[in-house]
Amino acid sequence: MFLVEGNKIICELFNSNFKVKEIFSTDPQKLGRTDNPITHISENELKKISFLKTPKDSVAVCHLADDGGLEDKNIQLVLDGLQDPGNLGTIIRLADWFGIEQIICSEDTVDFYNPKVIQATMGSFTRVNVVYTDLVDYLSRTENINIGTDMEGENIYSFEKPEKINLILGNEGNGMRPETEKLLQKSISIPRFGKSQSTESLNVSMAAGIILGQLFSK
Repeated sequence: MFLVEGNKIICELFNSNFKVKEIFSTDPQKLGRTDNPITHISENELKKISFLKTPKDSVAVCHLADDGGLEDKNIQLVLDGLQDPGNLGTIIRLADWFGIEQIICSEDTVDFYNPKVIQATMGSFTRVNVVYTDLVDYLSRTENINIGTDMEGENIYSFEKPEKINLILGNEGNGMRPETEKLLQKSISIPRFGKSQSTESLNVSMAAGIILGQLFSK
């Protein structure tokens, strides 16, 4: 089981493949008509079961999804060892915005069902397939072009987008593992226009947003 918090995100579950076991709510009427069992609780009880510092209005207990298969999609995000739940949640939200249906994660990437990940997706987790696998094995077999970010890579603003892409994003502090980097076929970079040398790099989810915006503009 895992928890989903807040009416807005809970309502996204009703149109998804996720099965809701039970909902606990301080104001059940705000959830609209649903076939799911709802237990009316007090604000104090909500605080006891919520993971949030400022609890919202409802908490849903949901069943984990069945593991979906892993088939190449034309544009995929591949995450190598991301550890920050906020980054994973934001990247899932970005994928949903750009219509990317699948994210492939290394086995040590932060858990998809971490409450902070679910919260940061703002409901997008219901529309993006997230798969955990051995990345070296997968990237060796995929028919997509493996693309990674590198300070010396090709300028993203002049980069010609291949038809089938795996966009690989590395760990927040260490970047991609050497064994993943060996499997890259192309490298891209986001040029720095500012003169300050104190900003060494971009946050991984911020970089993902810039790259996807540019890839989809072509």
